[in-house]
Amino acid sequence: MARWLVKTEPSEYAYADLVREGRTTWEGVRNALAQQHLRAMKTGDAVLVYHTGDEKSVVGLARVAADPRPDPADPKGKAVVVDLVPVAAATSPVPLAAVRAEPRCAPLALVTLPRLSVMPVDADAWKALTKAAGLPAR
Repeated sequence: MARWLVKTEPSEYAYADLVREGRTTWEGVRNALAQQHLRAMKTGDAVLVYHTGDEKSVVGLARVAADPRPDPADPKGKAVVVDLVPVAAATSPVPLAAVRAEPRCAPLALVTLPRLSVMPVDADAWKALTKAAGLPAR
């Protein structure tokens, strides 16, 4: 099982929206590297949801509910989407400042490539973030 982090602007789509809907298609990602990460996702992979904007915090845990498939909104047919389902909301959202202060998160793209919207999370960073957020590690 791989581990990922996806970023969203909460005024456009918040973790609470995912909880309310029960499932969503993660769409609208156009960055080539972020698309590469979406293509690597598999059903069952764990996903941290991060709110951008004023909040800038890890706010919840989701799971990939369907393998990548072509994005119907992409006229070139190159982009993919995945489906996500909610698992748990963070009991203690983890702000970006705390992520940056955690040595195990230093290599995380959230710190090194802050504009990237989809990224892998290594095991050490995953443990640190899920523990800090009060989320299940699996």
